[in-house]
Amino acid sequence: MPDLTLTSVAKSFGSNAVLHDLDLHVDEGEFFTLLGPSGCGKSTTLWSIAGLHSPDRGTIAFGDRVVFDGGRIDVPPERRNCGVVFQSYAVWPHLSVHDNVGYPLKLRRVGHAARAARVREVLDLVELGAYEKRYPHELSGGQQQRVALARALAHQPDLLLLDEPFSNLDAKLRERAREWLRALQQRIGVTTVFVTHDQDEALSMSDRLLVMDQGRVRQIGTPEEVYRIPADEFVADFVGTVNLLSGRASGGQVWLAGLGQPLTVPGAPDGEVRLGVRPELVVVQPAPGAVNTVAAKVRSRAFLGDHYRYVVGLGEQDLVVHSLAPVEHGSELTVEVPPGAIRVF
Repeated sequence: MPDLTLTSVAKSFGSNAVLHDLDLHVDEGEFFTLLGPSGCGKSTTLWSIAGLHSPDRGTIAFGDRVVFDGGRIDVPPERRNCGVVFQSYAVWPHLSVHDNVGYPLKLRRVGHAARAARVREVLDLVELGAYEKRYPHELSGGQQQRVALARALAHQPDLLLLDEPFSNLDAKLRERAREWLRALQQRIGVTTVFVTHDQDEALSMSDRLLVMDQGRVRQIGTPEEVYRIPADEFVADFVGTVNLLSGRASGGQVWLAGLGQPLTVPGAPDGEVRLGVRPELVVVQPAPGAVNTVAAKVRSRAFLGDHYRYVVGLGEQDLVVHSLAPVEHGSELTVEVPPGAIRVF
């Protein structure tokens, strides 16, 4: 399986610039996710890789093979050897499961016996071996998705490209589907590019991920790096939940409006700053002597099953915290904002 490299890829539709000199590299066998809000350029990037869009400039290479280079090289989609699964699955309703999966092989003029053997092999791979004679209307949404995936894998693609394939599934089925797909990808080792706006999918499935916004790269890293060390305020806010606090720093102390004590934030540059703190890193009822301990009033609470979500007052600003302990609305609790939990933007 080849690796994938995009260099200075740009794309506009009319006057709307969708991709701005995008650079990325996907390692051989890697599960790489493009994450970002709707309209940020994720699908345009994926479709450019597949050959369904032609960028305005830049290069795209599969290993040592250049498939796009400005106006000089533009290999058509059918010769790029990509397997693509779309959001809608695009399963043909008039064809059986067997014929849906075998269609790419038929286009490549694979003989009947070899085609039938490969269809059986890939249907067994996606755990649909008993369904080859059924039609799409006889399948669940999750099973149709697997048919689309089997079809994408049938011709042994160099790259597997997935464009929000779980968006039509309900929450429980989506969770099972992503676990199943990740295990399958690890087993067969195909280089995979996955598009989603769902942070849970990106964090749970990816070897690495790229956070996009308005056609630009905001950060590339492992799920742990992106979540724990966000490159900027946008990444911190888009990936997970974060408290964003405004204050004025001086000598490693940050003063928040309405709070009668500063927060110790080593390394904070003097002047106006923005602080980012994940709710789960705020300590409720800390041990005596903890740094950045504040008495805060509960402004709202919500029970989320495995924990409570509280919004407490931190001066004139809100601080979201998570706790296992029930605390009444309007009561006061003590929280610690550990210096090591604070990111400065």
